[in-house]
Amino acid sequence: MTLQVTWPQVLAWRLRRQFVDPAAGPDAVSVVRRLSGVQAQVVSSAELAVAVRRADPRRGEIDEALWRDRTLVKTWTARGTLHLVPADELPAHAAVLGSFRHWDKGSWQRGHGVTAAETASILDAVPKALEGRTLTREELVEAVIGITGDGHLAEALTSGWGALLKPLSFLGELCYGPPRDGRVTFASPRDHVPGWPAALPSAAEGGAVLVRSFLGAHGPGTPETFDTWLYRGGARKAALRGWFRDLAPELAEVEVEGRPMLLLAEHLDELAATPPAGGVHLLPGFDQYILGAPRDLEPLLPREARAKVSRAAGWISPVVVHRGRVAGVWEAKNGEVTVELFEDVPAAALSAETERVKALLNR
Repeated sequence: MTLQVTWPQVLAWRLRRQFVDPAAGPDAVSVVRRLSGVQAQVVSSAELAVAVRRADPRRGEIDEALWRDRTLVKTWTARGTLHLVPADELPAHAAVLGSFRHWDKGSWQRGHGVTAAETASILDAVPKALEGRTLTREELVEAVIGITGDGHLAEALTSGWGALLKPLSFLGELCYGPPRDGRVTFASPRDHVPGWPAALPSAAEGGAVLVRSFLGAHGPGTPETFDTWLYRGGARKAALRGWFRDLAPELAEVEVEGRPMLLLAEHLDELAATPPAGGVHLLPGFDQYILGAPRDLEPLLPREARAKVSRAAGWISPVVVHRGRVAGVWEAKNGEVTVELFEDVPAAALSAETERVKALLNR
């Protein structure tokens, strides 16, 4: 018999699985792992996303995991955005994203001002330039030009948001290295990530890892919701179906207010026993609780609030969550937190949560 649940139950389960309610993440790496990565183009948002999920957050924990222990890696993954991911899961991300090869399309090359031959030169030169070295962007560009003899690549490699470096990240050939004098550096995962495999897993093996991870934090889900989270619908449909088919023995169907969805079978009993949430939580911008769900999921994000949460240029606002639902947005300025509510929220609970987040911001 198919388990039937409500969206309030699902959202409460996600809050628990994502270490939001309660804030029970044991350490930064465990939080990042549970969330299937933490979006990190805004460093302060990534740090707060981890801190609000820790009962006892510690300043500097993420930097230690990134640069001392190297148990986290910072690079471009899901949706082509910068993420923190567990170092031992990066090969699975590379196996999947590297199989997309959207950079082989003429439209992508024209949009970034390079030819097919120049794209191939970059993909060949960057791993050679990074071998055994950690380089700033400027040093990397200089090294690539030295290898290729093509000065035209300088402008392309230094413009935009690192668009020409993303394919290298997707292929497992590039990640962020330790900052040097306040400047970003890049390294090869072969040199930077402990235990980097001699060969990446297959796309099928990597896909199973990512689907399992996604459903463990953002389930119940469907191939379509996973595909949107992963690369805005960029996966080949046959491959997508294959990943879910391969995981079929581990999956169970649930019905969420009449909609068939999939969940890891090991979580069925826990979801069935989860009551609707009642707490109030302040989550940072670009939080995975929002990013892991469809933008049109009305039980999570009311239609009238979407424009204030999902804003221009892909900006995702910090949100106030009550009963699992987005009830407002907030911002921090000069050490204070200002809240704009769309729905009624218990004043005492909101005040307590605001004070908790202020303390985290002002550490």
